[in-house]
Amino acid sequence: MMNRYYSFGEYLKEIFGKKVYKVNVDAGFTCPNRDGTLGTTGCIYCNNDSFRPSSCAPSKPLIDQIKNGIGYLKARYKAKAFLVYFQPYTNTYAPIDHLEKLYKEALSHPEVVGLAIGTRPDCVDDEKLELLQMLSKTHMIIVEYGMQSIYEKSLAYIMRGHDYSTFLKAVYNTHERGILVGAHIIVGIPTETREESLAMADEINLHPIKFLKIHQLQVVKDTLLAYIYERDPFPVFEYENYLDFIVDFIERLRQDIVIQRLFATSPEDILIAPKWNKTKQEILNDINRRFEGRNARQGSKCSFDRNRAICC
Repeated sequence: MMNRYYSFGEYLKEIFGKKVYKVNVDAGFTCPNRDGTLGTTGCIYCNNDSFRPSSCAPSKPLIDQIKNGIGYLKARYKAKAFLVYFQPYTNTYAPIDHLEKLYKEALSHPEVVGLAIGTRPDCVDDEKLELLQMLSKTHMIIVEYGMQSIYEKSLAYIMRGHDYSTFLKAVYNTHERGILVGAHIIVGIPTETREESLAMADEINLHPIKFLKIHQLQVVKDTLLAYIYERDPFPVFEYENYLDFIVDFIERLRQDIVIQRLFATSPEDILIAPKWNKTKQEILNDINRRFEGRNARQGSKCSFDRNRAICC
């Protein structure tokens, strides 16, 4: 690990010997928490415009999104290798034939080295995992599960629609097939104390999770959370407090876990709170300075016990 924490870019360069860039696509999926299967409003924080790049839109054919994204990244960064990232909504929530068509279409581009697939842990089954296992024999396949929290009280508060055991089942079923597993968590949910949020690092260490995305809770427009916040504001992460928190959290993580994201950045026009008024690069620079100022490193305060865990 060259840096203070194990970054996704560093990991990809180790595997492929060069920089690999993500191409975000929207394949037109929905979510069981929106289509009436579990609910119709989604999780209380969910507004897909808060993380959907303007370059990916379901109105464009998938292959056109990929070609446009690759063209842009080539022109800007001289990129030569790409992961297609199926991002908005639940990207395994469709019949197996449809999934196979989409995934193979994405992998058909000669410069695409793999897929990153964002999904819910209650939207995978043996048939879908067998498909992904087959694809992983020739390409990098990462399945990113929305974990959000390990606490049932928090999952109920955000109206997630599944429990923590569902997440663990999906993680192990995926790992046992040799497919790379990622997790996405949200810190700062009002139902949790700071120490409870930090303790999620200790829990993550116990399981075969290779990649991690960490988001501070953001309140964005047109969500149930925005309605709750406007009626009865709850504490959100102040900027300096988050810098300290994220360093504390990463110090508790296993060193082999790859950090894909350290914070969330919703568009300013829909963000209600917290408003940090910082660019992505400024936040990243400040996090790095906080690591250096404290002489902190990933895993330096890790209490990981190999006798209790199954590692990646």
